[in-house]
Amino acid sequence: MLVTGAAGFIGSHLCRRLLAEGATVRGVDCFLDNYSRKIKEENLADLLKEKRFSFFEDDLCSVPLTKLLAGVIVVFHCAALPGVRNSWGSAFADYLHNNISATQLLLDSAKGNKLKSFIYVSSSSVYGNQKSSPLKEEFTPQPVSPYGVTKLAGEHLALLYQQNYRIPVSIVRLFTVYGPGQRPDMGFYRFIKAVATGKTIDFYAPPVPSRDFTYIDDIVAGILACSLRGKRGGVYNLGSGKSRRLDKIFLVLEGILGKRANLQKVGHQAGDMLSTNADITLAQEELKYHPTVGIEEGLRRQVEWQLSD
Repeated sequence: MLVTGAAGFIGSHLCRRLLAEGATVRGVDCFLDNYSRKIKEENLADLLKEKRFSFFEDDLCSVPLTKLLAGVIVVFHCAALPGVRNSWGSAFADYLHNNISATQLLLDSAKGNKLKSFIYVSSSSVYGNQKSSPLKEEFTPQPVSPYGVTKLAGEHLALLYQQNYRIPVSIVRLFTVYGPGQRPDMGFYRFIKAVATGKTIDFYAPPVPSRDFTYIDDIVAGILACSLRGKRGGVYNLGSGKSRRLDKIFLVLEGILGKRANLQKVGHQAGDMLSTNADITLAQEELKYHPTVGIEEGLRRQVEWQLSD
């Protein structure tokens, strides 16, 4: 198994699950500077102790991909430069490099390999602001951020290589992932830290955004299920199937932490979707995907992990 972005939040959790299932895992990551390298090294610390795990620090745009793919039968392409708000302006060049060029080179090198599955990990950001909800896979994507544009471009590339070179591609669109190990730039991590320390939180409203928050273990289970049961060329939403307003989330956090959230409304942020709510019917039917961790329990687990540091 090859996992790209293995030092990241989702990639490292996926590697642990694969190893627990008895797989031999090859991980690769180039340690982008979007957040602390130390955190990514901590994500890898327990993995590096496993005999069935090997790790390569490399950029997919420069590493010898033929050697990286040698003997691999399943590819989980998690690597990407994340972040909606940071993808504007001159930083877009980094998104092109890491999200589009790297994906194309990996797909091109996978031609002719005897792969059983190539999972492209995409994002709900490809949907943009749709006229109806929940969001269904057949909706026409219309991303509202440069980041979303790059993830959609990656999807198109993956499907092109599936159609023309028979690479067994399946696509999963992830809806806001949280839980222990979450990146420090993500919402719940910042919210928990701020409420716990009494600091002010910039709250982008009105309108009050709502999100389909999905616990990391459920996401990993869905990705694995897609590698086993996903149709070639299939696109699947992986979410909780429920959407929560952010102001309601703060009430949950206040209850867990026993402290009040100090919110400061700062208006709508360019590139932010107003609402995400996944229709997970297709994943339930074809992948046997059934998320089990509710938002209250999931947030409690993240708070326990985060405040234990």
